Amino acid sequence: MRIALPRDIAIPAFADRDPARPVAMLGGETMGTSWSVRFAAPPAIDIEAVRSGIEARLDTIIAEMSHWRADSLISAYNRAASGSWTTLPDDFDAVVTAALDIASRSGGAFDPTIGHVVDLRGFGPDPALRNDDEPVIAEILDKAGWHRLRHEDGRLLQPGWLALDLSGIAKGYAVDAVADCLADQSIAHALVEIGGELAGRGVRPDGDPWWVDLEDPPGAALPPLRIALHGLAVATSGDYRRGAHTIDPRSGRSASAGLRSVSVIHASAMHADAWATALTVLGVGEGLALAAREGLAVRFVDDREHISPALAEMLEY
Repeated sequence: MRIALPRDIAIPAFADRDPARPVAMLGGETMGTSWSVRFAAPPAIDIEAVRSGIEARLDTIIAEMSHWRADSLISAYNRAASGSWTTLPDDFDAVVTAALDIASRSGGAFDPTIGHVVDLRGFGPDPALRNDDEPVIAEILDKAGWHRLRHEDGRLLQPGWLALDLSGIAKGYAVDAVADCLADQSIAHALVEIGGELAGRGVRPDGDPWWVDLEDPPGAALPPLRIALHGLAVATSGDYRRGAHTIDPRSGRSASAGLRSVSVIHASAMHADAWATALTVLGVGEGLALAAREGLAVRFVDDREHISPALAEMLEY
């Protein structure tokens, strides 16, 4: 068993823990998938109030950033007139800021502006929009591009016929947001999961971190890799569950780098989510080089396993 340990240990987390506290569990559905939390329950905690707080937080994010809802803010932006500005709430603003940063640092391997291409490839909310005519897709792709966005003072310009799709980053943001929501309710020790993306805060009541085993693609005979999620998050991008759904923003086609999965460990689930998508597009060669340059802890799986230098430094055997 290989174990990935965090570089930094928050000593106050151990002083704050109470071995007598039970681990409470909650869960539900969101964003077309499921959510779950486990947390060390403080005395006299109102579990249903915790649930209500989580669901309200998730509902806010969906109302802003779900392109599957016609009444969401992102859908309104995508329909907005050329030259118009949209004022962004704090959540939306934080996600757009991170998305543009990672788009730049990845050389466009991550790009939040390919919403129309996603629709044409059949991965959007309306299956009737699917159109595999490559010249049409190429024409649409020419109108996309993260460099066309102007993001200033919490406002976003619609440059004309550009559609955002934040599905490669918003779920990770939601994981972080739920963890912060729990902290606001005096829950410092928790494991949050949405659709397989996880973040761990604090420690379990027994003093252990929140242990998570990386899932292997079917048929991959890899040595187990267990992660200590103590102030860390992990996100995995892979086509073995939903088929070839990752689109290369540079070509408009499904990513064809031959990767089966990419897992990124990061302090932020939002960043882990977006980087996992970008590195899937880049493939092992370019992806490993970028991970080394950015100091990202990453595991790539194609016909074998590839570990970035930052992840290798975390491993204990």
